Amino acid sequence: MQAKRHVESLGVLEPKDRMRALINFSSAVEVDPSVPPRRYYRSGLEMVRMANVYLDEGSLENALVLYLKFMTLFLEKIRHHPDYANVPPSEKQQNQFYLREILPKAENLKTRLLEQFTKEYNQYLIDVKRHQAEDKRRRELEKERQKKRSVEVGTDVWPTSDIAIQPLDDLGGIYYPDPNVPSAPPADDEGSSKSISTTPSIDRATKPATNSVTIPTPTLTKPGLRTVVIPSKVMTHFLTLSHKSTMNNIETCGILAGKLERNNLIITHVILPKQNGTSDSCTTMNEEEIFEYQDQHNLITIGWIHTHPTQTAFLSSVDLHTHCPYQLLMPEAIAIVCAPKYEETGFFILTPNYGLSYISNCKKSGFHPHPTEPPLFMNAEHVKVDGNAALEVLDLR
Repeated sequence: MQAKRHVESLGVLEPKDRMRALINFSSAVEVDPSVPPRRYYRSGLEMVRMANVYLDEGSLENALVLYLKFMTLFLEKIRHHPDYANVPPSEKQQNQFYLREILPKAENLKTRLLEQFTKEYNQYLIDVKRHQAEDKRRRELEKERQKKRSVEVGTDVWPTSDIAIQPLDDLGGIYYPDPNVPSAPPADDEGSSKSISTTPSIDRATKPATNSVTIPTPTLTKPGLRTVVIPSKVMTHFLTLSHKSTMNNIETCGILAGKLERNNLIITHVILPKQNGTSDSCTTMNEEEIFEYQDQHNLITIGWIHTHPTQTAFLSSVDLHTHCPYQLLMPEAIAIVCAPKYEETGFFILTPNYGLSYISNCKKSGFHPHPTEPPLFMNAEHVKVDGNAALEVLDLR
């Protein structure tokens, strides 16, 4: 689903510039040496799945962005990972298969999008000329009305230099599509629309400048977070399955998996892997079982869930480091914390502007102190709990 913004708040990109900005944005991929390379390979598969969904839904820009990110990651960046040599040959081979499949798709999408951008830009220019002509005619009519008034009163008491021309109404609704990315719901336009519709002040000592429509400096907006839909059954089922461990003061954890549909990330499965838990931590085992199940059901990883048997709902220092790779690979990834003793449930993410970078650069392990200001994590505001959504649970313990 493409966001549309008023041209005054977006800035207009010529077709080739718009494509270049899209490519540059998509190429901004970095590899964190602390994240195991196999995580990147898993994320790559899910990236391709999401891109294919976008392509099927006709969201060409989002599809291209993910294809380009995949290509940048696996043609350039992953080779510099310190553990790249330890990636199994079978995974590298599968990755090469996807690269061969994606390269022609990406080139085809570039051609189609450039044609689309050109049509939209040409239509924009036509609309601009039309509104300029309408504005000129409006001014001429106003000038004639003022001239007639001065003749009727017998003297020129209404000099044209003092006329306050009414502003145009939002350029008649001209919009130009925002070159947005996967993960990108429309940003709030309230501020920009207010500033555009406000009547400008007129310096009555000078002649008003002719209103004209100009093409602002080209810009590329930053995407927001896609909505994560969470079935309410996630928490109830998970608490039921973890009850025995909770009674023994042992944490339980699970993987939140699902699908991309109409730019929403929908959790459809909770997977409880084999694990070792303590009173304040939980470690998964045999991750290959999870991967195999997700591949069979075409699922993407959307986050994780765990219990705090005796504490409140928050992210400990260990939780922060556990969650970091999830969010690095998918900005919308969430951590759900169930605290049955206090009847609390928290939906958390690392703060995008500080916590994510801080934790990814923190090399300490185990429980250790972190600064509390600025906050390292926050409540996830992009989640929606759905009481009617279906859910499947797989317990591999």
